[in-house]
Amino acid sequence: MGAIKWIGGVIGWATGGILGSIIGYTVGSLIDGAVNKTPSQGSDSYAGEPGRRQRPVTMEGDFGVSLLVLSAAVMRSDKKVVKAELDFVKTFFVRNFGEVKARQYILMLRDLLNQPYDLRAVCQQIRQYMDHASRTQLVHYLYGISMSDGQAHASELEQIRLITSWLGISEADHESIKAMFVKDELSAYKILEISKDATDEEVKKAYKKMAVKYHPDKVSHLGEDVQKAANEKFKEVNQAYESIKKQRGMN
Repeated sequence: MGAIKWIGGVIGWATGGILGSIIGYTVGSLIDGAVNKTPSQGSDSYAGEPGRRQRPVTMEGDFGVSLLVLSAAVMRSDKKVVKAELDFVKTFFVRNFGEVKARQYILMLRDLLNQPYDLRAVCQQIRQYMDHASRTQLVHYLYGISMSDGQAHASELEQIRLITSWLGISEADHESIKAMFVKDELSAYKILEISKDATDEEVKKAYKKMAVKYHPDKVSHLGEDVQKAANEKFKEVNQAYESIKKQRGMN
């Protein structure tokens, strides 16, 4: 019953709707004989029951649940799950929720990897309740998972592209985040969401715009470690700008 008590402690919008059904079913399947319910019945501690008002603010638990379900979708897209991917996810959850809760998250992840669910509907729920900065941070993590073994797998990249579009993130933002992981000669420009023929003034304006968009303070409500991870994205923006300045001899 410990897992039910724990999941009840992160009640938010992520424990309602399809996400609530998925996680409720998964938690139930992990408790030997303690729960015997279908996904639609859920648990008394979930917030997705008729008439119950869901919180519109994304909390750490909401972010964690969303990342868990999306991670499973990406990891199984190439029909295999490697240790590097599991280690990447585990490290994130340990840093954000501690060893005990992280173990419960990983147990649920293992179940989710074998559980069918409507990924598009999941993304629509996340899009409805999660702010843009938090959604882009989710995508950043998904690319981290995909590249954790040092390779860019076509099926995983395509899955992330679909997830990004269903989350309501623009193609320009998607290409910006992707360029932070999948490098080529135009990566610096893609990160700043500009073309190589942009003027020096346009480069400066693009940098200022992206520095504001990806500033770590925008996800401070998700916890210190998520904010630290967002700082990696912010550093990539700065590095891209410095790279372009060096190439062009800009001041």
